[in-house]
Amino acid sequence: MFQTIKDWFWLEELWLPPTMKWSDLEDHDGLVFVKPSHLYITVPCAFLLLLIRYFFERFIATPLAKTLGIKKKIPKKIQHNPVLENFFIQSTRQPSQNDLYGLAKKCNQTVQQVEIWFKRRHNQERPCRLKKFQEACWRFTFYLFLTIAGIGFLYDKPWLYDLWEVWNGYPKQPLLPSQYWYYILEMSFYWSLLFSLGSDVKRKDFLAHVIHHLAALSLMSFSWCINYIRSGTLVMLVHDVADIWLESAKMLSYAGWTQTCNTLFFIFAAVFFITRLIIFPFWILYCTLVLPLHYLKPFFSYIFLNVQLLILQVLHLYWGYYVLKILIKYVLKKEIEDVRSDGEEESAEEDEPECLKNGHGRVRNPIPNGQPGH
Repeated sequence: MFQTIKDWFWLEELWLPPTMKWSDLEDHDGLVFVKPSHLYITVPCAFLLLLIRYFFERFIATPLAKTLGIKKKIPKKIQHNPVLENFFIQSTRQPSQNDLYGLAKKCNQTVQQVEIWFKRRHNQERPCRLKKFQEACWRFTFYLFLTIAGIGFLYDKPWLYDLWEVWNGYPKQPLLPSQYWYYILEMSFYWSLLFSLGSDVKRKDFLAHVIHHLAALSLMSFSWCINYIRSGTLVMLVHDVADIWLESAKMLSYAGWTQTCNTLFFIFAAVFFITRLIIFPFWILYCTLVLPLHYLKPFFSYIFLNVQLLILQVLHLYWGYYVLKILIKYVLKKEIEDVRSDGEEESAEEDEPECLKNGHGRVRNPIPNGQPGH
């Protein structure tokens, strides 16, 4: 049964262009070709990155945060109240005015006392500014590393400058060491982002991030298996370059460097619109959708891969809408506000400047990244 499923899954008609067979992609004469088994190592590498991230946040990000004046705030203690605690856990964390009146009567307290209890109880579950700085610092560092690596891997490759070279000799294009390591680094990082979603700061676009990371991993895996390596590396580079500016803006936002943060956000917005809404749809998608038709007839993998890329572009439009909305608000108000939920503690979302709300996207995206982004 297992062998039957395996044989069906790897049908040559599904993965390869007509007339091509898996035997045509066997290693020979010192040339190495892509194999699905090459990607197995990305999962253990992801756990290694999580370990590296732990030490990075503890010994690099935390001291840096303290240097910038960011300290871990300890939420104010609250008096244990079984009635309010039960309502908080089982009903809602944001009681209505009628709920407050009823709870105040049950607890023999004033409505204001009950309101304060709920605010403080809610603040106990909010991530502190230090944690958000640590996460942004890690993502900034790795995005910067990936961008530098991508440029180093691609600067001397002809398909970076001539998209027709992407398909020259396809699919019998041998795997280069630089392409192998670029994919391993990208996929390992995305796996680590996916694995850490449960412990990272929850944001309003959480679901979009889950979809993005899964789409990125699916795209990179699929492009690897059908030897779309050249176009895949271009997609990854296009996505990584914008995320650096977003994460650096977040870091400085948490440090209170508002003016610098705003400047970096505008740079991010410009890079995002250029790479995700111009270069990606009009160059990359053109390269994957139109140019291959000059070399081969459409086949299943060609269609499936481009459907995934189009879904990714929809995510770009989704994040682009929020980025544009923030820019319009800035133009109208002439300032980017730092909104707080209350004067006592920080909020998981509301304590970020408007310029950073809903702006995160590393679809790395296949794309490989993508946040505004990834």
